[in-house]
Amino acid sequence: MTTPGQPPERPGARSLDPHLHRYAARAAGMTASEVRALFAVASRPEVVSLAGGMPNLAALPLQSLSEQVGSIIAEEGLTALQYGSAHGVPQLREQICEVMALEGISGHPDDLVVTVGSQMALDLVTRIFCDPGDIVLAEGPSYVGALGTFASYQADVRHVAMDEHGLLPDALRAALAAAERAGRRVKFLYTIPNFQNPAGVTLAVSRRAEVLDICARHGVLVIEDNPYGLLGFDGQVYPALRSMDTDNVVYLGSFSKTFASGLRVGWALAPHAVREKLVLAAESAALCAPTLNQLIVSRYLATHDWKGQIKSFQAMYRERRDALLAGLEQHMPAGCTWTRPDGGFFVWMTVPEGVDTKAMQPRAVTARVAYVPGTGFYGDGFGSRQMRLSFCYPPPERISEGVRRLAGVLADEIELLNTFGPTTSRSLSGPQTPAPDTA
Repeated sequence: MTTPGQPPERPGARSLDPHLHRYAARAAGMTASEVRALFAVASRPEVVSLAGGMPNLAALPLQSLSEQVGSIIAEEGLTALQYGSAHGVPQLREQICEVMALEGISGHPDDLVVTVGSQMALDLVTRIFCDPGDIVLAEGPSYVGALGTFASYQADVRHVAMDEHGLLPDALRAALAAAERAGRRVKFLYTIPNFQNPAGVTLAVSRRAEVLDICARHGVLVIEDNPYGLLGFDGQVYPALRSMDTDNVVYLGSFSKTFASGLRVGWALAPHAVREKLVLAAESAALCAPTLNQLIVSRYLATHDWKGQIKSFQAMYRERRDALLAGLEQHMPAGCTWTRPDGGFFVWMTVPEGVDTKAMQPRAVTARVAYVPGTGFYGDGFGSRQMRLSFCYPPPERISEGVRRLAGVLADEIELLNTFGPTTSRSLSGPQTPAPDTA
């Protein structure tokens, strides 16, 4: 027997999901991340995970933080444990402006919306700007969580090529011209200009004004996602795109990489009219971000040397980056190339022609090393010769061992390729929803 509106079942057929016919069309684009199915294996202690983008929190002053949290509950519990404003705690918004000032941003607290991580901010921005079929431009490759968000709102992602200096202005012009010739609307350019996830490259300062000018001329908004901007290894802080254009840039920030990812405190700085829409969207999504978490971040910024803490993170991640690059130089077979990030968490590696990193992934996990295949970072199925390697979490000696294991797997793969020729994997293509450990 079928319910009204449900297609009749074929005799003997039984759906694994009896609700399949009820889902909205947008749910069809929601698929799991590349490594979600293997995470139970990859998270075992004997496996070196170069996959996850988890920050290393070992350097945080945990004892002091625990005392501060207790103090917040004791002194401000009736506020901390209550509903708050979708706009965010006023004191924290003022402090966020001080943080952004390090990148040359002159922001006003009223134009900030505090969100549950910058992922929520990205979701809200996409919701208020994108109708189904609208084009979103994104660097190729791009952050898997962003691609999943764009897919959930049925946006059409078009990638813009990068080189070692970031997004290519000529490629941006070509993408915009192609959309205009086709009579299609481009709603915004999504970019991670600093130590990009997953490629690790940084948009050259000399290109930044040009990129902004191109978008302004074509009436395209810029979404600047900058979770890694303060984690440069040589002490340089790049000028934010938002510092160069206050009218056409929505800036997304986060404390996940510079403080504590588990608190899930991020923000959006937007032109005033856009901010009004973001507050309304935030109210409909979650009523408000957790007040307690915001007060914890605010107290941390007020009572701790947070700039000194960031310097500690920079030194720690620099050491891990160096271990990864040294291992790649020492062990990787000929034909492999990789980026050399000046900050952030990630290295992007390209393997020899014919090797499929998605097909190779289970063999790597069997060899007790994990990475993320490149196909998850494209909305169009590209990336089969690439992989993202993360250096943020394992200690240097484990990173070195992981690279040695990965090089062995890759050498075996190349030998098989030379013997039997290339094989075609049945890789998932298109955007996927990230697991928190792989974002």
